[in-house]
Amino acid sequence: MQISKMAAGLRGSEIIRIGNQVSEQVRQGANICNLTIGDFDSKIFPIPAGLTAGIIDAYKAGLTNYPPAAGMGELRDAVSKFLKERQGLSYGPDDILIAGGSRPLIYAAYRAIVDAGDRVIFPLPSWNNNHYCHLVDATPVAVPTRADNNFMPTAADLAPHVAGATLLALCSPLNPTGTVFTKEGLEEICDLVIAENKRRGSDEKPLYIMYDQIYCLLTFGDTQHFDPVSLRPELRDYVIYIDGTSKCFAATGVRVGYAFGPPVLINQMKSILGHVGAWAPKAEQVATAHFLPQTEAVDEFLAGMKTRLDSSLEGLFKGLKELKAQGYPVDAVAPAGAIYLTAKIDVLGRTAPDGTVLATTAELTSYLIAEAQLALVPFSAFGSPATEPWFRASVGAETVESIQSALPRLRAALDGLK
Repeated sequence: MQISKMAAGLRGSEIIRIGNQVSEQVRQGANICNLTIGDFDSKIFPIPAGLTAGIIDAYKAGLTNYPPAAGMGELRDAVSKFLKERQGLSYGPDDILIAGGSRPLIYAAYRAIVDAGDRVIFPLPSWNNNHYCHLVDATPVAVPTRADNNFMPTAADLAPHVAGATLLALCSPLNPTGTVFTKEGLEEICDLVIAENKRRGSDEKPLYIMYDQIYCLLTFGDTQHFDPVSLRPELRDYVIYIDGTSKCFAATGVRVGYAFGPPVLINQMKSILGHVGAWAPKAEQVATAHFLPQTEAVDEFLAGMKTRLDSSLEGLFKGLKELKAQGYPVDAVAPAGAIYLTAKIDVLGRTAPDGTVLATTAELTSYLIAEAQLALVPFSAFGSPATEPWFRASVGAETVESIQSALPRLRAALDGLK
């Protein structure tokens, strides 16, 4: 049977492949500490009680028909005020587009900006930009980052690639690393984009930034979140923001995302998603509109959630650092935001007890699931080479106790290697 070249060339998710492996181990009775999926266990991280009540009330009120394609007006009003209060960003309701989570918005941004063959720049590692490039037949320009800069791209990293590019896809806090842009680092990138757009002629498409800040309310300690337009207001016509409630309120299944940016792009994205039909359910939109203005309830929920996430991330970070101090070939990057920790397990080339040589992170991942009952996602799932010993650990679906219990098992699994 003949299918489209796009479909034939689309690669499956490595995260799903790992998840299937974990599920099979669990089916056979294993108790796996599953740090793979970028999601939350609702028993550990339930959504806000006020949001739950609002959703139930909206369904009881019969709000089950189509919402407006661009999103409920009351929700766009609430998001507009929320952005102003939380970040000082001034975007009116007409500058905001609501959708069923952030993924349709990212797709719509690619569709609205990128033509076939256009160059899209993104850092390695980063989430799914390689796949979105495939979906729109763009030319991916994957820029490697460095551990000594917490895997965040710098202006110097990006500068050789901006000439002729159409889109720069950035994310902070970054999935998969849990690290963030510094103010100075993001300012330098903004200045790079401003200079490139000034260089271009009026008949040339500008270089746009897609700025994914879905984790921006989940930062820890003294970490601050920065965004392009707040730092450089002259970029307002060139930045599309991707945001939503799925991560900050542990509401991944509620499916309320929002994008905001220049009207010329937002209006095209509205048309694209109007044909796709990727809107968020009406009841969930109404409930979110009622919850966002409840400043005290939002602050209370975020404070509790961040405390628990920080406890899990710090517990794993300190545990890995202790193993490093004991001489094990592991390391970790201090968590700054999101629900992720960057871990290094540098044992590629070693031999497992059954004689298997662990040549790639995929083989090491399988070994850790089987022997340590610990599931991580290698950075190869985010575009990095399979020979780089870096992993994402996502803590939203496991308890602190489960994470701490996995560390001795990890040590024993490392002891078993030759």
